[in-house]
Amino acid sequence: MSEARSLTLVPKTAARQTAKDFKSDQEVRWCPGCGDYAILAAVQGFMPELGLAKENIVFVSGIGCSSRFPYYLDTYGMHSIHGRAPAIATGLATSRRDLSVWVVTGDGDALSIGGNHLIHALRRNVNLKILLFNNRIYGLTKGQYSPTSEVGKITKSTPMGSLDAPFNPVSLAIGAEASFVARTVDSDRRHLTEVLRQAAAHPGTALVEIYQNCNIFNDGAFDALKDQQRAQEAVIRLEQGRPIRFGAPGPDGLGRKGVVRDQATGDLAVVEVTPENAASVLVHDAHAASPTTAFALSRLADPHTLHHTPVGVFRDVERPVYDTDMAEQLDAAVARQGDGDLAALLAGNDTWTVVG
Repeated sequence: MSEARSLTLVPKTAARQTAKDFKSDQEVRWCPGCGDYAILAAVQGFMPELGLAKENIVFVSGIGCSSRFPYYLDTYGMHSIHGRAPAIATGLATSRRDLSVWVVTGDGDALSIGGNHLIHALRRNVNLKILLFNNRIYGLTKGQYSPTSEVGKITKSTPMGSLDAPFNPVSLAIGAEASFVARTVDSDRRHLTEVLRQAAAHPGTALVEIYQNCNIFNDGAFDALKDQQRAQEAVIRLEQGRPIRFGAPGPDGLGRKGVVRDQATGDLAVVEVTPENAASVLVHDAHAASPTTAFALSRLADPHTLHHTPVGVFRDVERPVYDTDMAEQLDAAVARQGDGDLAALLAGNDTWTVVG
């Protein structure tokens, strides 16, 4: 079988599986209370839904607390190089299209040393599912500020407060032309599982930002989104085809607050919903061809208080999938020229004979 033809391998389906089938024999070693435990449990519980044999699933990680993930899943996995997981996973996904390839990374791993690898995987639209654990701190190296830490953050490396403006991972992904972008929270298992379900079904790159608590170095960073009473006013749940409403229920059973577009500036704003402005509340459309509204939604949250934080799928659109197109090119080349001569390909037309 030629290298090109190996791209058409068919993944194996599996008999009925449970979460237990995806638990490895390795002792799970994170700090007690770490949000990574909840994410691991959700992923292990979701994996059987793929219906794939375990040898057709691969998790690739970089470096960081989250990057221990492959040890704890009974699938193929690779604990790779700092920031380079998307690049390694790209090679795997393009050469073995029978595999379901997942990347596990953190805010430091993905957005600092790995920033270029992340954005290029997103723009290429390789068939990868990227889970970005965001705890807004460096946990593995003991509490330095990270690319998502808020301005003024006091840490071991910024004792007078961080001066860096943080990345917004969702905004970054939408700006890099990602075809699927979502955000969820570690402790909301039902929501996390539903987002994973939609990401897995998406053809191409799916980036899922997961707000994850580091109870040692940044405890309580997302309490505003987790406390039931506070979350009602802070969290905006994005649901396809539904008005973007949140807050305490009003007379119509929907949230008393809504997201509208300011007619003067075009920006999005949060308003108290009244009978007069109810028709102006935006209806969420993750499938919109233009990324404008999805990007604007990603900018709504206050970076310090987290008030008006949207969660859910921001964007889910179809674009050409890199590895699919590449396989078609290779198959077309083989059909025209046969398997080819590797030595002739390496030598090319520009060669020299050196006479001693």
